[in-house]
Amino acid sequence: QVQLVESGGGSVQAGGSVRLSCAASGSTQIDYCMGWFRQTADKEREGIAVVDNEREPRYADAVRGRFTISKDNDKNILYLQMDSLKAEDTAMYYCAAGWGGCSAYGSSWSDRKNFGYWGQGTQVTVSS
Repeated sequence: QVQLVESGGGSVQAGGSVRLSCAASGSTQIDYCMGWFRQTADKEREGIAVVDNEREPRYADAVRGRFTISKDNDKNILYLQMDSLKAEDTAMYYCAAGWGGCSAYGSSWSDRKNFGYWGQGTQVTVSS
């Protein structure tokens, strides 16, 4: 079991930056695939970035080059640095953990079904 708590959301103008944090507790000694997802009222929850201890992070096309996922293994914190924000980035952002390395998910790395642990979410609103 692992518990996840997000923080860092808020309101920002287009072009600005926000950094989200996700504090993990519980069975953190186990290797998980850690990811960030987002959801709006009219779209399903989508995976935007994942990272593990084995390989380079993966990003959705919509955020590649603007967002950076990273994790501090000593502090058990997952981050999402969001730069050059756009109005369409407005969403509820969720931290998630899935069993095993991200490479096990193959091309389905962004599928929420691979992730069994979720935080409560943090809202990011980008105004244009």
